[in-house]
Amino acid sequence: MSTAIYSHPDCLRHDMGDWHPESPSRLQAIDDQLILARLDGLLERRLAPLAEIPALLRNHTEGALALVRDNLPTLPGETYPLDADTLLCHASFDAALRAAGAALAATDAVIAGDIDNAFCAIRPPGHHARPNEPMGFCLFNNVAIAARHALEAHGLERIAIVDFDVHHGNGTAESFRDDPRVLMASFFQHPFYPYTKPEPITATQVNVPVPAGSGGDVVRQVVQEYWLPALHAHRPQMIFISAGFDAHRDDDMGGMALVEADYAWITRAIMAVAREHAGGRIVSCLEGGYDLSALGRSVVAHLKVLSELD
Repeated sequence: MSTAIYSHPDCLRHDMGDWHPESPSRLQAIDDQLILARLDGLLERRLAPLAEIPALLRNHTEGALALVRDNLPTLPGETYPLDADTLLCHASFDAALRAAGAALAATDAVIAGDIDNAFCAIRPPGHHARPNEPMGFCLFNNVAIAARHALEAHGLERIAIVDFDVHHGNGTAESFRDDPRVLMASFFQHPFYPYTKPEPITATQVNVPVPAGSGGDVVRQVVQEYWLPALHAHRPQMIFISAGFDAHRDDDMGGMALVEADYAWITRAIMAVAREHAGGRIVSCLEGGYDLSALGRSVVAHLKVLSELD
């Protein structure tokens, strides 16, 4: 498989303070583990462009854009709180445009057949960002923006978004709740931030709450019993992954117990669906993952499967 990694140094410049778990060191930890795994030279590196504003506005309101663009501090080291956990620094808008731009460029390249799939090593993350406001470390919803681009700019008719972050991707679910073209499949620890009330499973909203302490056995059962039947019924022409790795047992931001082998297994299951229905087209975007070693190791496991190097 031809797999590219999209990122940009601007993603390192978004800094919410030394205390904040969503830190620039997350991307550095991924790079370190790719080098240790001897994958760095085997995967193509591509620089993320800046997302264009009309692409953001397919998923977000003008007000959501203005909350980020118009509240940037002017000096390095200063921050502006959008909420208790989501802060802006002077470079946050550019970082957010690069994160969304990575997802957009990866979508273009995969649909064009230039590459088979892509992983976007980006921050800030996106899946909590609601259409009308940033939330939960997230400024713009990178996966939702890219999915909208695939639908509106490329004319795809059926998209799937798979989210394996420990937290529910409430912003993504809200973005597509009434859109029959988009299936969202996820599991999430419950009760837990963002304290989403579980909703009935439908043909296009397959978001399965699981209790704290759940490990690979629970998650694999969810994938087999809920995700796969829905994905095959939907027949997606492209799959987007909200790739959060904070359900790892070493990550104290969550309370689940996944390990690297579980992320590899989930990735294989998604790839099998993509091969059958979508010509193998996958774009995966980094969401959570805050234990640096576990994050790096889990991304390596994910990328080994995407690139068929495992």
